Amino acid sequence: MIGALEIAANAGATAAILLAGRNNVHTWWTGIVGCALFGVLFYQSNLYADVALQGFFVVSSVAGWVQWRRGRAGSELPISHAKIGAVAWIVPAGVAATAAYGALLHHYTNAYAPFIDSAVLVFSVVAQLLLMQRKVENWAFWILVNTVAVPLYASRGLYLTAFLYACYWVNAIVSWLWWRRLARQGA
Repeated sequence: MIGALEIAANAGATAAILLAGRNNVHTWWTGIVGCALFGVLFYQSNLYADVALQGFFVVSSVAGWVQWRRGRAGSELPISHAKIGAVAWIVPAGVAATAAYGALLHHYTNAYAPFIDSAVLVFSVVAQLLLMQRKVENWAFWILVNTVAVPLYASRGLYLTAFLYACYWVNAIVSWLWWRRLARQGA
């Protein structure tokens, strides 16, 4: 059953995600609201890696807000591409971090799907850090996260959240194309 908390969390997150895709600085404060609500929702669903992730999102949203507005010697941070070398080490490091955190959750909590939940956590952190730096490649990681998150959330009965993450998957593709265009224009 879809409750008021799930609806409110998704409303805040959806606003933030759509604003991020449109390169709008208001993504950050709307994200803070949505993430705080999701933290409570995921705690109630025993998705502890996602609870930790929401805490990270709140803190990183404050930093992202400042960075987007004053990230380059007081001027707005431009959209650009990540270096290939940076992306090349991120993926294996993310897999290792997923395995390690998943093992901790598996052995020390009653977490549901600890390794899958940990993959959502780790690669969301990667995507968020790239988003904060306005790197085009953040959207590829959001596609990965949404691909894993949809069945995870559906399996916990969070059907609205699963549906919206499927929509976020489409948004990530559209946003990736849009940001590539903006990066070319800014180069």
